[in-house]
Amino acid sequence: MADVYRALDDETRRLILDVLVRHDGQSLFGLCSILTTQHGLGSTRQAISQHLAILESAGLVTTERRGRTKLHYVNAEPLAVIADRWRLPERREDTQ
Repeated sequence: MADVYRALDDETRRLILDVLVRHDGQSLFGLCSILTTQHGLGSTRQAISQHLAILESAGLVTTERRGRTKLHYVNAEPLAVIADRWRLPERREDTQ
């Protein structure tokens, strides 16, 4: 779980996740294009690749190879685990 918190601690990685939520299944080239054109992010492909590796190691991104292309997908399961950890019991109104 600590890996998830560290991965989410970086603004660029959160932006990458935001892009993947809207456009899941992107290649590195596709992600870099979207980040540059729609968000004005000027990071290199190598920097984005390193961010993706951190997100993948934290379980927040999964990948799939299609030929020579590696596609990236959001995996929200680690976020659900965090949310479940602090889920409050359902509150009921006292009717007395």
